[in-house]
Amino acid sequence: MASRHRGRRLALQALYALEMNPGTTAAQAVAQGLAELEAPEERDEFAVALAEGAWGARRELDRTIEGASRRWKIGRMDRVDVSLLRLATHELLATPETPAAVILDEAVELAKEFGTPESSAFVNGILDRIARDARPGEVGGKGG
Repeated sequence: MASRHRGRRLALQALYALEMNPGTTAAQAVAQGLAELEAPEERDEFAVALAEGAWGARRELDRTIEGASRRWKIGRMDRVDVSLLRLATHELLATPETPAAVILDEAVELAKEFGTPESSAFVNGILDRIARDARPGEVGGKGG
């Protein structure tokens, strides 16, 4: 069984691929990621569900992200950061059974792996604001 971290990683790669080539599907993009991992016979349902959910809701997610970003519009953000913010925002909103802290920690780790040197702090700041609004009982303190 695939780990959730690997699923999130594949979903991030799929969202980035969809951003660059919107003619493909989330399942195809995840399959390509698995092929690159030399596991083309596998299917990661978790990754496909995350990628499809985030891609399908990207317009709504983008509004949420822009509302929390304060100074940045989606068009000015790094494409990897946007893909990661969509993924994590979707997971925060659509999977209440996954603790917000887990989603934020995973997003920061993926930002360190795939983003720029500033990505992890940028992603963490925006997702923290989104989590405080989406899950006020789970994420303490006032937004800053």
